[in-house]
Formats: sequence, C-alpha cells, structure tokens
Amino acid sequence: MVYHHLYSQFAKAAEVNVGIIGAGNYGTAIVTQSPRTPRLNVVAVADISLEAARGAYEKAGYDMAKTSYAETAEEAQLHIAQGLSVYTDRPEIIGQIAAVQVVCESSGSPEGGVRYALQAIKAGKHVAMVTKDCDVTVGPMLKRLAKDAGVVYTPVDGDQHGLLIQIYEWAKSVGLTVLSGGKATDGEFVFDEAAGTVTIKTDKKIHAPYVETIQVADEDRKWLGMIPQGQAAEYVARRKEILARLPQPGAYDLCEITVAANYTGMSPAVDTLLHAPLRITEIPVVYCEAENGGLFERGDTIDLATCLRRPDESGLGGGVFIVVRCDNAYSNHVLTTKGQISNYDDTAAVIYRPYHLCGVETATSLLLAGLLGIDTGADDYRPRYDLAKVAARDIRAGEVFGNDHNPMMKARIIPAVPVAAGNPACAHLLTGNRAKADIPAGTLITYDMVEEPEDSMIWEIRRLQDRTFLS
Repeated sequence: MVYHHLYSQFAKAAEVNVGIIGAGNYGTAIVTQSPRTPRLNVVAVADISLEAARGAYEKAGYDMAKTSYAETAEEAQLHIAQGLSVYTDRPEIIGQIAAVQVVCESSGSPEGGVRYALQAIKAGKHVAMVTKDCDVTVGPMLKRLAKDAGVVYTPVDGDQHGLLIQIYEWAKSVGLTVLSGGKATDGEFVFDEAAGTVTIKTDKKIHAPYVETIQVADEDRKWLGMIPQGQAAEYVARRKEILARLPQPGAYDLCEITVAANYTGMSPAVDTLLHAPLRITEIPVVYCEAENGGLFERGDTIDLATCLRRPDESGLGGGVFIVVRCDNAYSNHVLTTKGQISNYDDTAAVIYRPYHLCGVETATSLLLAGLLGIDTGADDYRPRYDLAKVAARDIRAGEVFGNDHNPMMKARIIPAVPVAAGNPACAHLLTGNRAKADIPAGTLITYDMVEEPEDSMIWEIRRLQDRTFLS
C-alpha cells in the first residue's frame, strides 16, 4: 500500500485526533487498535453507557490514570490539553470538542447518528459513518452537507459495504468490467460430507425457526457438489430448498448492500436478492451474465453469498467479492489463466477479499479523512435505492417497529422514493416509531402506516434529501 507515502508527503497534520461515538463491539475495536496505529489518537469515547465508554480504554490497555470523565465539551478539551483521554456518557459533546478532528459515528442509532453527524459537520469536523441505519437513510444528504461545509463524510474500511465500494472502484480504475459484486454473509455453511450434515458457522445467536445443523438426505447430497456447467439455476434453487432451515440473511445484510448500491450504481437483480449458497469457486459461475451460464441478465449486479465449504476449506471470512472480465481478449486471457478463479468459458473471474476486520482496520478511513481530507467511498453517492420493510407477522396498531435485528419485519431493496403517503417507508424511519393501524403479515409498510415522531432530525434530513435528489 502507498498510504505511508501519502501521509508523509501530503498530510495536512502530523496526527489525527478522533472522537468515537458508540462503544459497542465496532467502536471498541477502533479504540483497542489505536495505541498500535501510527498517527492515530483516540482522544474521546462516548456512549450512553458510561461503563462501556470507559471500558473501551480499559480493553485497549490504557493507563486509566491518564483518562478522565468529562460532562461538557469545554471540560473534555481541558482534559485533552492536559494529555488525558476522555470518556463520557454525553455523545452530543464529541463533535464540539476543539481537539477532535474526525468524529466516528458508531452509535447504532439512526436518529442519534444523524444528529451527531450534523453537529460534527457544522463544527467543521470530518465524519466517518459506521451506523449503516443512518447511512442508508440519509447518507447522500449528509455527504452533500459535509462537502458544502468543506469536510469529509466517509464510509469506513472494516464495514463490508465500505470494502465493497473500494474494491469496485479499484476494478473500474484499472479498466475491468464489473459483472457483479457483493458481500459474504457472516455465517458460513460447512458441509461435512462423511456425516452428511451442514452446520452454520457464525458468531451470531441462532433463533427459531432456524437451526444450527441439518441432516442432508442421501439423494440431496449431489446438489451440494460443484455446480456443473449450464446448471447454475437448478443447483442454486435446490440448495436454497435444502438449506432453508439454516439461518438466512438479515435486514442488516440488505442494508449494507443498499448503501453499496447507492455509492456504486450496482443494482440488485431482485428486491430480496438471490442470495446463493456458493463455494468460492462457484461465484464466477453463478454470478455472471446469463449468456455465459450465470443468473444475471446484466452486469453491475449486486448480491449476497453465503459461503458453502467443507470443514477443511477456507471460506469467505465475511469478506467481499467482485466478478469481472476484461473486454480485450488478450487481457481477459491473462485475467482468467494466471491463477484467478474463472467460470467455465473463461468469460469471468472472481476477485475476493476473504476478511473484514471491523474496527481493527477502520484507521485507514479515519487517517485519510484527517490527514488528507479525502474519503474512502465513491464520488457519486446518491439515493438510488431504499431499504423497505415487509411485516413478517401481524403487527398491531400502536406496536413499536424494531430495528434490522428484530424478526417482526423482513427487508426488501426498492428504487428510492420520497416520503409521501402510500410510498414504501424507508426502513429506518420506522425504527422506534409506532404503527398507526393493524398491519397484516406480508404487507409492504408504507408511510401512512407509521406515526411520524415530533422533532425528528432524521425525518427532516430525509425530506431535504428527497427535495435535493428526487424532486
């Protein structure tokens, strides 16, 4: 990588001071990695749980005598000037601390994320957005507001959509034609051929109706073998039936895909995504164009894959992938014969990154913003698509809509539409608000089915985004 050359020759400052909002798993990983990251200083951590905010420094091995609680931005600035690192249960002060140059928003709250991002932008701070619920709802508008204010709004390395955006932009920059791109689901389907079982390997808790392991009938095992040429559709359909009782993608997976689609212009083939269970070697076979044996009618298609593998095989590691070709015959010959995994007729090859390190690798986005004033996204970020929700069960009037991890709703990706009665509601304008009426299972939830909250910043900025991009 050339980052160290860029930092040494073009940096606008010697170091970057970062304030973290949200000390969950992601935010904490940024803090724990920061003492070993050159040029990066986490000077403030905020969480509504004071224990979590302080605990991030403890997990990082900080000398706790050199940390201090602060209740106000002025108090925090004073402590930082004295060489202390600050923790607080007042997230709203982070963007107001003079010493902070980059605000990393990882609260997980769509409403809070917008408020904290706007505070930071107005105060002349760069914003690194981890809260995808916020980004998928109003990210294009926040990026526009940041640009107008002369600061950076960026996705982050470590998040799958951020990594997918970067690998897509890299491919286009070297003249590759992108046929498809996507991310791996966190879980992987591990096929034990001797036992005839498939088990999901995941760090997430498994809830009913899903199970952790299934027994595969003898007559069904052939469908878990390598997909033969010309049989992609049949094999994918049968696998989805066989593996249906194992955990499937969540709304959070579709949320990240939607952000990546809005950044890159890639489009989903169907609103729920195909989500094929695939070996790495099968990705270019299935996720290429139909004329070459794949399932997609056009290039630049975005989707998910769950890695199917044996216990002794490496997997996708929750990483990202693109399927590409070269439009020059000689270049394409090089692409598909020098060790890359290609499809049967060598018209496509997969390039993949078999890991995403969450907050451990987010420093690159923070440093590029703070030192160079550039983001790690793409230039043309606009609301091409929305994440919408369908009732997975009957929802009663007055019930509070849950977030992307709540099983009361399932997700779809739809063309972006403005806030208006009858239009499908953007998923995270529902979160935490109440249903206006009874909603039967299977219903696509529209704006007239939700009680709009008073004084909501995310609803206000969403309407501004609609006027800016969709009118």
